[in-house]
Amino acid sequence: MDCRKIAEQVYGLANSDDPLAPMVKEALEVIDQGLDTHGQESVSISFNGGKDCTVLLHLYAGALARRLGKDQTMEPVPAFYIPVPSPFPVLETFIEETVETYNLDLFRCFSPSEPHVESVTPNTTAAAAHYFDTKKPQLHAAGKAKGAEGMRQALEAYKRRFSHINAVLIGTRRSDPHGAILSHRNMTDEGWPRFERINPIINWSYNQVWTFLRQLNVPYCYLYDEGYTSLGSTFNTFPNPALLIGSASTSFPFPDAPPSASSIISPGTALTSVMSTTHDMPSPPEKDMLSPTGVLSSFMTSIHSLPHGNTHPASPTTPDVWKMTGILEPRYRPAYELEDGNLERSGRGLTVSSVHAGA
Repeated sequence: MDCRKIAEQVYGLANSDDPLAPMVKEALEVIDQGLDTHGQESVSISFNGGKDCTVLLHLYAGALARRLGKDQTMEPVPAFYIPVPSPFPVLETFIEETVETYNLDLFRCFSPSEPHVESVTPNTTAAAAHYFDTKKPQLHAAGKAKGAEGMRQALEAYKRRFSHINAVLIGTRRSDPHGAILSHRNMTDEGWPRFERINPIINWSYNQVWTFLRQLNVPYCYLYDEGYTSLGSTFNTFPNPALLIGSASTSFPFPDAPPSASSIISPGTALTSVMSTTHDMPSPPEKDMLSPTGVLSSFMTSIHSLPHGNTHPASPTTPDVWKMTGILEPRYRPAYELEDGNLERSGRGLTVSSVHAGA
């Protein structure tokens, strides 16, 4: 990727009369101030393949390129990645591609203790309730280690390895957990490795993120085109129910309208449907028996473990859950079509444990 061209692109946008210009200009100024304070060699960027840090990386590449002399070339960009357990394979692939595209010197930070999955607290807006026909499930962290502790340990490992890094660029926004209390520049809390956290896009909205990515044709992880609006571990990340759509063969009168509450496909819905159609039937041979938990596991795997269009060939013993239940395989709009940014995290934290709890 031509970073000098990126510099022309982002600084040109910042100085234009485009509605996005003030946000881009603000972000670039924060990045430039951070570089002036610490020096390029002492600044790193946090990159996990998500949409927000993808925006930040593109802006940062432009800021770095603008500082190059006429005959200078871009040095590898210090970066770090704190993986979650069971990451989406397609997201890992996108991260690898981005490392090559932007010439990142990416360090993977693993905590020395148990791996973590982030705990999530979704927005509890009335708008979110519109898309659910049952009580909101209680959300649980998936995994045994606490997310904050795992992150702290990973950053300690990074600081030991790269002691000269004094500041980290992070793609946090105000709608993120704990983002509301942050400013553009904050020191890490007591007890954490000593870094200045620089948050250039803290004031950006969900829709501004997507306007930037699409308007500038910035590559992003294609899970977002499959209805995911916020990415984490496969344990706690699902397509956003607010983006569920019907197909030509559904009864939806307006395929492009938001789904009704009763149309939301959930593991509980699948399990209920299967039990109603299989419970009174003669018992099949034991080797072919389908237990409720088996059906639920197969359902979750079929819609969640692999992105649509990238599923492995079904094995002879894998039940066709969609055919058995009579439920059409769900389809979702792309993330950039979500109009209400308050619903961004509506696909996060819905774990099987919450279904078992009857919530």
